[in-house]
Amino acid sequence: MATDGDSAFTLPRGATGFFRLKDGPIPETDQRTFRTALYAAARAAEGHAGEIEEQTYPRTFHTATVTKGTGEWVILCHANYPWIAFARERREWYTEEFLAPPPWAHAFTDAGFAVLDHAQLTLPLTDIDTTVLTKGEWREIRLYGVTTLGGVLFNAWD
Repeated sequence: MATDGDSAFTLPRGATGFFRLKDGPIPETDQRTFRTALYAAARAAEGHAGEIEEQTYPRTFHTATVTKGTGEWVILCHANYPWIAFARERREWYTEEFLAPPPWAHAFTDAGFAVLDHAQLTLPLTDIDTTVLTKGEWREIRLYGVTTLGGVLFNAWD
């Protein structure tokens, strides 16, 4: 596990969806901002925004779609941090099934989200600063066989 300042990504507390009440609440991604960015993205794509499926336990993310012609992109929005990823299909969790951000992904960055690309999302956990992860989080990671950043961020562990 990477613990130095040279790691490519630093996981904040609660990024896995787990947190301890004694440590206080974790942030929540503003759903109104996500919705606004989704519609801006659909306009930029000259497509249509699909229904937003809000995060429900144990999933750590909201999903939505943008459709243009016969193409459809699934947008993943982390429920606690302003991170966006793209996938081809809706799933309960992801490991490496991420797409490169489409050209219209700037609508999300313009709204204050960080758009994560395939290379970032498939980073091995050994290249990430994981010092905030608890023993319980590591137990879930091992139980589910997760080895990538995207697998840690976009999951449905119970």
